[in-house]
Amino acid sequence: MTRYLISFDDGAMTFPEEEGPAVGEAAHAVVREAQDAGVWIFGGGVESQRASIVATDGLITDVPYPETKAVIGGFAMVDVPSREEALEWAAKFAVACRFAQEVREIMFDPLV
Repeated sequence: MTRYLISFDDGAMTFPEEEGPAVGEAAHAVVREAQDAGVWIFGGGVESQRASIVATDGLITDVPYPETKAVIGGFAMVDVPSREEALEWAAKFAVACRFAQEVREIMFDPLV
């Protein structure tokens, strides 16, 4: 099996605020489905907050936002036999959450 990161951009959540509870329940339903299927590893939303940047010299700097164009708003990690199956799970999350999902394969690490 191969692990995949399914994630979305923090700015993707453009649905009306009052629809938040319904979107959350739909997303949790997909999580429960992935758990029942035995492919769920871990996931969650990422708080929009100050970022602490730790430089290669160990210096820590708190900044309002990381110097990136996109910030991850949430993610799911699944362990599935193929990229096609990861894309199927991403499609379920996209429908439930009402925004696009990005799918990336996690590199194999023999020590993990």
